[in-house]
Amino acid sequence: MQFACLIYFDPKRVFDGSAESNAVLADVGPHNEALRAAGQWLGGHALVLPNEAFTVEVRDGKASTTDGPFMETREMLGGITLIEADSREAAAEIAAGIPFARLGKIEVRPLVDFSKPRPKL
Repeated sequence: MQFACLIYFDPKRVFDGSAESNAVLADVGPHNEALRAAGQWLGGHALVLPNEAFTVEVRDGKASTTDGPFMETREMLGGITLIEADSREAAAEIAAGIPFARLGKIEVRPLVDFSKPRPKL
């Protein structure tokens, strides 16, 4: 199964220069390499800070853009890691190992398998 790990954190905490935040940032590269070596890394990227983001919406066929993220919040989406895991429990274990879990939160979502029927709501 494939999962997206959405990494949320407060940038004021992650980039405050403290020993804890510096340790987390130093652990990211080695953690990703360990996932690669285990065959569990599918990809991932860090995101720039929200002040460089913009939001796009289309209404009545017209696109408009607004500077900044869609929601105002202290925590931000800081990155995404795509993983392979045998189960939900295994994905949770992998997500718990992402260094940013120590300073923020990791939202884990299964990726859509388009070979299966669409969900019924």
